[in-house]
Amino acid sequence: MEILIKLILAHLIGDFILQPYAWVKEKEKKKLKSPKLYLHVLIHLVVTALLLWDLSLWPIILIITGSHLVIDAIKISLKKKKNKRLLFFIDQLLHLAVIFWVSYAFADLNVETSFFDTNKTLLVITSVLFLTYPVATMMKVIFSKWNVKQITEANNQSLENAGKIIGMLERVLVFIFIIMNHWEAVGFLITAKSVFRFGDLKEAKQRKLTEYVLIGTLISFGVTILTAIACQQFLYIL
Repeated sequence: MEILIKLILAHLIGDFILQPYAWVKEKEKKKLKSPKLYLHVLIHLVVTALLLWDLSLWPIILIITGSHLVIDAIKISLKKKKNKRLLFFIDQLLHLAVIFWVSYAFADLNVETSFFDTNKTLLVITSVLFLTYPVATMMKVIFSKWNVKQITEANNQSLENAGKIIGMLERVLVFIFIIMNHWEAVGFLITAKSVFRFGDLKEAKQRKLTEYVLIGTLISFGVTILTAIACQQFLYIL
């Protein structure tokens, strides 16, 4: 379990936090000739090594790093506009499959704690981190199917990245409420958002935009609730 949590945390940091969107675009354009591909893999190697904090676990580090390079290389070689969303989720599932396999294969090893005191702390940090940039990126990929500019008014401007930041804050708050067993606070947050957000949508009289926001809200809250429940269950086990 300790190896699994650390490898998932390293993956989230390397794939989402420390990978700018400009790198993703360059990899799509230059394919295997992109220096950013190899820099991205090097970052994964360093982050994984730091979190495991034990050079005797070098086989795990090499397997994770090598498999990440192979999977990413295949993805950018196959990536086209039409299959962009599908490849994103297949890519993430393959990375997670390797992580779970490695964790199972090396389950008998004892890993020294590096920056964190307990597995529970690691699990909570990993869960909260997942609900920020990773879920925001997932939702961006999902909603790339629709062009929001076509369903909003041209003069209806918004703060830059406001929706992304609001979504991350919502998910972190919902996670904290559920972990603390305050489900009523989750209901209050959903109600508050509904009053403010859907009141504006009603005045705008845009059915497509209303459906767009509703789908996004339900996905965001749904992923957060499932993550919090899973984290709770693992906390009881640890």
